[in-house]
Amino acid sequence: MADRGRGRGRGRGDEAARGGPSRGGAFPPGRGGGDRGRGAGDRGGRGGFRGGSDRGGGDRGAFCGGGDRGRGDGGRGGRGGRGGRGGGRPPAQVYTPRTGGTPAPDAQVKAVEDARQKARKSPEFVMSSLNLEESNVMPARPGYGTEGQPITVYANYVQLIPRSDLTLYSYDVSEIKPDVVGKKRTQVIRLLINESPELAGCRGDMVTDFKSTLISAKQLDVQGNESVIDVTYKAEGEDDPKERAPQYKVTVKYTKTLTVGDLVSFLSSTNPAVQYDSKLEMIQALNIFLKHWAKSANNVATIGASKTFSMSGDADTFDLGRGLTALRGFFTSVRAATNRILVNVNVSHGAFYNEGRLTNLMTAYGLRYDLSGLRSLERFLKTVRVRATHLKEKTNRKGEVIYRPKTIFGLAKKSDGQGPNRPRVREFGAGPKHVEFWLEDRATSTTPSASIPGAEPSQSSSKKKGKGKGAKIKAAAPATAGPQPASAGAGRYVSVYDHFKNTYNIDCADDWPVINVSSDKNPSYLPAEVCVVLPGQSAMTKLSGDQTRNMIRFAVRGPWLNAESIVNDGLLTGGLSTQTNPLLAQFGINASQNLITVPARVMQEPKVYYKNNKAVNVAFGSWNMENVMFNKPGNLKTWSWVAIRDARRPNFTMQDLTATVSRFTTSLSKNGVTVQQQALGGREIELKSSSDPALEKLFQDASAKLDLLLVILPGRDKSDNTELYSYVKTLGDTKYGIHTICVVGSKFTGGRGEDQYFANVALKFNLKLGGNNQMVEPSRLSFINEDKTMVVGIDVTHPSPGSSSHAPSVAGLVACPDKHLSQWPGVLSIQTEARQEMVSDLTPMMKTALGNWIKLGKHTALPENILIYRDGVSEGQYQTVYDEEIPLMRKAFAEIYPADLTKKNLPRLTVIIVGKRHHTRFYPSQAKDMDRGGNCKPGTIVDRGVTEEGMWDFYLQSHAVIQGTGRPAHYVVVLDEIFRERAKRLKNTKPQDSPASELERMTQALCYTYSRATKAVSICTPAYHADILCERARRYLADLFEGSSDDASSVAGASSVAATVKVHPKLENTMFYI
Repeated sequence: MADRGRGRGRGRGDEAARGGPSRGGAFPPGRGGGDRGRGAGDRGGRGGFRGGSDRGGGDRGAFCGGGDRGRGDGGRGGRGGRGGRGGGRPPAQVYTPRTGGTPAPDAQVKAVEDARQKARKSPEFVMSSLNLEESNVMPARPGYGTEGQPITVYANYVQLIPRSDLTLYSYDVSEIKPDVVGKKRTQVIRLLINESPELAGCRGDMVTDFKSTLISAKQLDVQGNESVIDVTYKAEGEDDPKERAPQYKVTVKYTKTLTVGDLVSFLSSTNPAVQYDSKLEMIQALNIFLKHWAKSANNVATIGASKTFSMSGDADTFDLGRGLTALRGFFTSVRAATNRILVNVNVSHGAFYNEGRLTNLMTAYGLRYDLSGLRSLERFLKTVRVRATHLKEKTNRKGEVIYRPKTIFGLAKKSDGQGPNRPRVREFGAGPKHVEFWLEDRATSTTPSASIPGAEPSQSSSKKKGKGKGAKIKAAAPATAGPQPASAGAGRYVSVYDHFKNTYNIDCADDWPVINVSSDKNPSYLPAEVCVVLPGQSAMTKLSGDQTRNMIRFAVRGPWLNAESIVNDGLLTGGLSTQTNPLLAQFGINASQNLITVPARVMQEPKVYYKNNKAVNVAFGSWNMENVMFNKPGNLKTWSWVAIRDARRPNFTMQDLTATVSRFTTSLSKNGVTVQQQALGGREIELKSSSDPALEKLFQDASAKLDLLLVILPGRDKSDNTELYSYVKTLGDTKYGIHTICVVGSKFTGGRGEDQYFANVALKFNLKLGGNNQMVEPSRLSFINEDKTMVVGIDVTHPSPGSSSHAPSVAGLVACPDKHLSQWPGVLSIQTEARQEMVSDLTPMMKTALGNWIKLGKHTALPENILIYRDGVSEGQYQTVYDEEIPLMRKAFAEIYPADLTKKNLPRLTVIIVGKRHHTRFYPSQAKDMDRGGNCKPGTIVDRGVTEEGMWDFYLQSHAVIQGTGRPAHYVVVLDEIFRERAKRLKNTKPQDSPASELERMTQALCYTYSRATKAVSICTPAYHADILCERARRYLADLFEGSSDDASSVAGASSVAATVKVHPKLENTMFYI
């Protein structure tokens, strides 16, 4: 395609042209985006920002993009925000509320917690609960931990206080005929509650999720618990329905009566036997109440069900570059806790499309006219909503402009249309002069008015006369490519350019690609110049490296700043203040305007040992390896190195590299690693692309001679080499069976900080060589040191937004075959369905781990205990883990363990969920309890105040936060056959030996066994290793997870995908993924 230049065009008008009509629902003024379905991933692939290296970093406010926009067109206010972040970081400080001082934690909450625990230990309760262990009920809390220095911290929660007699009635409105989805469904339900005469008596007392549920503070007049209500459709903002407007029948079905007082009584009861079966439905109803306001507000954009962003002129924003703007918003969610109802409020960040002219957005993105550039632009713009401006604005009786937004499907392409008289498009991404549609003569036309490009849907195509309405349009010269008309009917092909010139007097420049706002089979075309991007649209696109860095710059803030934002802005934006949300008063619900405080403890850091039991000084979750050697050094036998050169940025010479590798091997020797002579001499290679066959030829030649290859990458960091890194790991791990360790040349040969960089790389070397880097003091690991417990980590990774539709979910399992907790061999498996969280192949994966316990651990007996840390499970899936995954584990045990052991109920199994994508944060209340960045100190643990007494869970911030606000890990026990049984058997009565204290202490110690870094990590090692293993699988499937389109995938079929993630036999049962 010839270069069209970068002209901006001359025409000033705006709307649709077509091989069919422009279509789309309407947007009112000041609203952006509708429901896009699912929100940004609490799990969704491995999205989100991670704090620093090895999880030492902090929270960036939960970046999110894509997902449900709800009603978030947003207001029309300015978007200047806070574009720059100069001036350096402010000194760390503690959060101080506006009232001053630090309120004490609620004493009544502690009293109820203690009373329930005391009651649990009574003989009467023990006898009544004997059968619970064999039921599908998750284990109740056996007590509260006691280890550590007591402190008080703020939590990002406020208390929700409903009136005691509040009763809510729940109705199902999911059945709508004919079926309707997306934004139109939202509007139908909005019309139902706002305008249907049948519900007029409850107007103002109803809230909804705009999908399937309606909650009312008054009982609806529904005959026989079910009623069908007719709804005549009209677009939002319109005064009256149009002629022949669609009719919908909405079934309103009563489902349940929910009394808030019952929930309050349950949460405040000191009797642990009390149950409240409607707890989840009650919490859901309160969440619907809270979110209804945000989805209905004119100046608020929403992402998913829980994230809200103010679109006012003073909103906090940041230019991410390439057409995207970051907004600071807030996550809100109602939670049940002991003796109270809480709302979790957290700072959140989202990437939004720049509002304004579409041509400006294209320019900002970096429009290129080559095929790759146009495809990239199409992916970026897909689903963006625009309004057309060439038609005269219409206003309703209130004087509000009525918009009819269109959703971008893609760019014009040669394959558009079907049947006779298909559009004629010269090439993909063609401009207005080279996109033609068939226009029938007015006198004989049977084409609906909407099929005329740029016409109003109500415009008549046969009766209107005059310029721009019924005048004949001169046909454009035939296009040089595309189908010829198959119909002999009266009509002609007209270019989009000619149509807008003759009909609307708009002279469109041919530089801008024509966009399709309908579908590929029935396209509807608009010139880019007549389109304006609506505000408040979250970006369902993967951020580039520069955009990610900009997002981090914007999102990283001290914890005290986030706490202030929550109180000052979050309560307003999240609908928790009567200043913004009138429904609070209408329903009789009050929200406290201050963060709660809760009791916490700071646990002592465990000791870390290297060779000859030499201890290192651990401070703030970190240590160095000066003057120590690995606990069990490996032997580097057959190895070599290769430097991949970038001709555009030569930043090292062969002489430099040879000298650097020599210094590095000396460093390895100092750490205790035995370094043999290189099997092959180091070499340099220049690649034409990241998948240059020359690289595979190098691996092929080395496969029979090397066990390990050091690969020196070009560029500044690994983000500059994502495709190359993926290719290297795929070749080494799956195809040729060579351990690879990648370093960035600019850092490896940088000189400054060389010793520390070498030491970090050495950690990986030793692990891949089967070595043991460090050990944690045995007493902190309790029964694991008896060498009868196999510790396991499990995780699942899912496709991200933008992944191919063929991208699978991948499960990973790691298990340590001995008590040393150093080597964690892993196994991967493709899930039977994409986005399936429950591990389908858990039985064979667990059998592999048990085989390694015997083979690699050199044991003569199978483990008596199996302790599992399961990563990545959302709160709503806890029971599913119990119901689906645990039986698969037991099936593996039944197939491997001899009958005499299974009769003794061996192995004993404990399963703990590790949550890291939650929104709970803690802020120190005293300067003495904070670290250098204002966060809680490593080892801070919270198991009271924000938890429910009946669930065994705790929050642990085990790591030192590098930047931002620390995010603790959330540990939830869903099955326990080890800790309480052990306490009974050993008759442990001391508080420090209780099951709760033992589990908390052990979990903290496991965060110090992560051998790829000299610091504690934010989630315990088995879960972290499973996470890294799954991330490696994404490298093997990069074509699917990061490919530009479904066509980019070279992997077809489940069997081929499974083969792609199968590790080479030479690397099985090793830490190839580290």
